[in-house]
Amino acid sequence: MSTLKIGIIICDRYSSCAGGKCFRSFEKKEGAFKIYKGKQVEIAGFTTCGGCPGGNIENAPEEMKANGVKVIHFATGLVVGYPPCPYISYFKKFIETKFEMEVVIGTHPIPEKYIIPHSELQSWKDPIWEELLAPTLCDEKMRKEYN
Repeated sequence: MSTLKIGIIICDRYSSCAGGKCFRSFEKKEGAFKIYKGKQVEIAGFTTCGGCPGGNIENAPEEMKANGVKVIHFATGLVVGYPPCPYISYFKKFIETKFEMEVVIGTHPIPEKYIIPHSELQSWKDPIWEELLAPTLCDEKMRKEYN
């Protein structure tokens, strides 16, 4: 069985993040990583977007691709930050078009502590968010495990 290499791009607001929730969910194949259950996968790249408006989006995927990465995950922080990344749909389309790489929105399950404020703020009211949140919007028990 060949190993699928993936990369993770996080929001620059979280540039000091050690990636603990992402790596934990990767190991357990939870959240957006559940698509890899039963597959051999390795994380072969981890970087930030470079800060708004995402300057690193123009070159990081190229480097990841040169190192064998086939799929890029945008970390859950891009959807749960305040505000959620306003460029996320464009970044996804850009990488898929320019680099011909699959992009998955999310890594670890959305922590419960983000659900209530974003609901009250109506951060995710646009219908596009239903699709963007789907890979990481787990049940309440799992969301609380990632608080």
